[in-house]
Amino acid sequence: MIPVVKTVEEVRRYVKSAKKEGKTIGFVPTMGFLHEGHKSLIVRAAKENDFVVVSDFVNPTQFGPNEDFEAYPRDIEQDAKLCKEAGADIIFNPEAPEMYDNALTTVTVDKITKVLCGASRPGHFAGVATVVSKLFNIVAPDRAYFGEKDAQQLMVIRKMVKDLNFDIEIVGCPIIREEDGLAKSSRNTYLNCEERKAALCLSRALNIGKKMIEDGEKSAVAVKNAIIAEIEKEPLSKIDYVEIVDLDTLDPAERTDTGILTAIAVYIGKTRLIDNFIIEKVDNK
Repeated sequence: MIPVVKTVEEVRRYVKSAKKEGKTIGFVPTMGFLHEGHKSLIVRAAKENDFVVVSDFVNPTQFGPNEDFEAYPRDIEQDAKLCKEAGADIIFNPEAPEMYDNALTTVTVDKITKVLCGASRPGHFAGVATVVSKLFNIVAPDRAYFGEKDAQQLMVIRKMVKDLNFDIEIVGCPIIREEDGLAKSSRNTYLNCEERKAALCLSRALNIGKKMIEDGEKSAVAVKNAIIAEIEKEPLSKIDYVEIVDLDTLDPAERTDTGILTAIAVYIGKTRLIDNFIIEKVDNK
């Protein structure tokens, strides 16, 4: 069985031993309840590194007062099986006191955390940046792997790593979807049958927007309106946001050929789901 370690001291001991043998360290930070999306990150980490650490920690500091921290699904035994299958070497599964012992220090990334998910979840990205910076200092990996489904989170981590001079390569990995198009998420387990079917409005709406751009639509407003209209056809949906933003700054985009992130957050019943697509800048030479 794959080792599941609980303390900072233990995980550092494993990593130091691997580094003494000249091994490269890959790291996949997760909140557990792992699915095929997480597995794809671990598989890639195992392919590109000699020793892979997966953190499995539901981080309380990135949940708001009315969010689902207590209800967030947890299953360390299943997670351990998936990690072993995917090629991980150890799981770091600390309790909150191990990570936060009367901590008075936080890490914040400005500007790009104020929009999209940051606008509707104040403090969320400070929680993310703080826990990831702590995990980076604990694991000291050569490479760390994040899913592109959380596109804003990936941007925040990349900016933090650049600004704070972490000597870590950040690797973004493609969104993994169910056969019907729904982006894989631990929160999908909250959906009942009717809601699960309704949730397809997210990927359906994004596909409509993406096709409009591929067919030559340059107006970001036109694409955004089409996405909103498709989501609003679903009675169980409630839009948190639909935004088309610049891929580098996350400022609102006017055109679709300048390098954009089209990101959405939608409540299906009580469950908040996110999805996105990226269009790289069109070279008009």
